[in-house]
Amino acid sequence: MASTLFDKLWNEHLIERQDDHTDLIYIDRIFLHERTGSIALESLEADGRQVFCPEQVFCCMDHIVDTYPGRGDDTTMPSGRDFIVATRSAVAEAGITLFDLGDPRQGIVHVVSPEQGIVQPGVTLVCPDSHTCTQGAFGALAWGIGSSEAEHALVTKSLRVQRPRTMRVRFEGALSPAVSAKDMVLYLIAAFGASGGSGYAIEFAGPAVEALDMEARMTLCNMAVEFSAFTGIIAPDDTTFSYLRGRPYSPTGDALAQAENYWRSLRSDPDAQFGRELVIDCADIEPSVTWGTSPEHCVPISAAVPLSVGSDDPARERALRYMGLAPGQRLSGLAIEAAFIGSCTNARLSDLRAAAKVLRGRRVADGLRAICVPGSMQVRAAAEAEGLDRVFIDAGFEWRESGCSMCFYAGGEHFGYEQRVISTTNRNFESRQGPRTRTHLASPVTVAVSALRGCITDPRDFL
Repeated sequence: MASTLFDKLWNEHLIERQDDHTDLIYIDRIFLHERTGSIALESLEADGRQVFCPEQVFCCMDHIVDTYPGRGDDTTMPSGRDFIVATRSAVAEAGITLFDLGDPRQGIVHVVSPEQGIVQPGVTLVCPDSHTCTQGAFGALAWGIGSSEAEHALVTKSLRVQRPRTMRVRFEGALSPAVSAKDMVLYLIAAFGASGGSGYAIEFAGPAVEALDMEARMTLCNMAVEFSAFTGIIAPDDTTFSYLRGRPYSPTGDALAQAENYWRSLRSDPDAQFGRELVIDCADIEPSVTWGTSPEHCVPISAAVPLSVGSDDPARERALRYMGLAPGQRLSGLAIEAAFIGSCTNARLSDLRAAAKVLRGRRVADGLRAICVPGSMQVRAAAEAEGLDRVFIDAGFEWRESGCSMCFYAGGEHFGYEQRVISTTNRNFESRQGPRTRTHLASPVTVAVSALRGCITDPRDFL
């Protein structure tokens, strides 16, 4: 019987089907972070339980750490230090690998895992973070879990999960200049709604996906959760294998040859049936920007806020009031007060290179606050080796150390009250980046160009 890639991975990790129609799935690798990791580990210790197979468990300091240069355990968040110290102690007791502050490998979990070669095609990987789906870009079955589920997985290396349906999203054609993977996924969510992927595991496919490098594929899979999907996944290919070769946790020698032989089998059969199929013509995708408080509130940057938004749609009407916009108002030219480049969505080296290309030799608009937070300390070091830090600093950006930072208003770092921000992050919810901040999601190039102009700007007009 023909199988989808998802079905193959699920069935290979299926331990048994449960009476409640859930499946017991074997978990290969687990990632933790300091915001929830210490809670899970301390709970296990209190119950007298131990982590099973700690060599397959990893932890990053990323969610609530400060990103200011010269940072330490003290954080802007009042209780942040307690989380950091508790996590450090708990992972040491459990024998878990920690990518700690001061470690040149430290960074955002979904950036560090691929950099280190921890995520690989065919593995199951879970983390108490919703954007774990990022790592599906490698042909892995990766999804976010809660803290209590993390405890269970740490002890048993298994989880009971409701099997999702399958969906394939094909991107046909090629991307136009200034259009990126961020624009692809924003287009998808805007076209089919933020709940369009609910109950599905999504396979991204088609020539436009195959043409993406691994970092762009990670951006695409990262926002599968904003589409309400269980996870996103892309079949591994030579681009995947090339990326993984030589990574610290990747196989080597004969083991690598055997692994790649297996990895090549990880693709949907030609006649596999999906529960739903969507086809998107990339010729229809333009540089995009959000106007409201959901990723589905998104339009081409050359367009205006939809005229249909009004009293017949209370949620959208509320979003307009919150954002201080009106139906029919054009987004291009809308003044911004801050710009942010960072997060597990768009803070990899290719993202920084793309932004630096337009920033080089220029300055951000007067009075605008601009911040760049590399996704990991390895990304930061690589960018500095290329001189990109000087490009950002000379352009007027703050050049930070790695962490989640202003992706969400939980680590203490935030923008000012009602500031309008253009951001490479994944969520534009109310107060996501600070008290009543107004966040517009966009690609790194669009954010950089807009920072220079001091207003939302179509990158095609600038480049």
